[in-house]
Amino acid sequence: MKFVLSEPKLLKDSVGVISDLVSDVKIKFDSDKLEIVAMDPANVAMVVFRLLSSSFVEYDVKEGESIILSLDSLKQVLGRSKASDSVIFELNEETNKLNIRFEGETKRNFNLSLLESVLGDQKVPELDFPGSVELNTFVFNDAIDDMDIISDSIILNLSREGLMMESVGNTSDAKANLSVKEDGNLVCSEDPIKSKYSIEYLKKIAKGGKLASNVVLKFGQDYPLQIEYKIQDKLSLTTILAPRVSND
Repeated sequence: MKFVLSEPKLLKDSVGVISDLVSDVKIKFDSDKLEIVAMDPANVAMVVFRLLSSSFVEYDVKEGESIILSLDSLKQVLGRSKASDSVIFELNEETNKLNIRFEGETKRNFNLSLLESVLGDQKVPELDFPGSVELNTFVFNDAIDDMDIISDSIILNLSREGLMMESVGNTSDAKANLSVKEDGNLVCSEDPIKSKYSIEYLKKIAKGGKLASNVVLKFGQDYPLQIEYKIQDKLSLTTILAPRVSND
């Protein structure tokens, strides 16, 4: 197995977001992509990450091959990469380690031990979302920070007029009407959609804004929230977040 990235930021920033939610992951490879599907320990958020083979300058893997890694260790190593580096990943089957080399102004070499723990394959649930909206990531992140002042949860209200965020505390409350992109593909049923989610998780997921300028939200009434960041022909980072119960 060998694959080479000329844009280390693609994997570096993605791993930075994912590692806030999960620690050890199985990375699966096929001819089109590498993929991570993982659930956080509390079973509140599922991450689905795909880095397409078109992102690599070299991509030589076996169909169905997989490795298990500590994301914290991978994050630390990738954190040492520079924007101008090429990053070469190569599996050493004899030592059971992933060799990571940076080639730029200097050449640097790291070896990460693979984990022996058994991680089963996670199945991505089939969900039917009655509502969706596309937002600028800055608008989305800014509203989360506003709501965080008031409470530990956010209520999303989607109607054909747009998206409103609401946070209600013991003595205070806040609301934000979010500007929807002109071509933001707002979809909503005739009746408004309302659901509540954890701000703690949303703040971690919203770091995906460093990957793409837009974010797509999909949810339903008291239903999971799907948050997707995408770079065309390169990657997608999708998180599915469970709703808070109504009496929370």
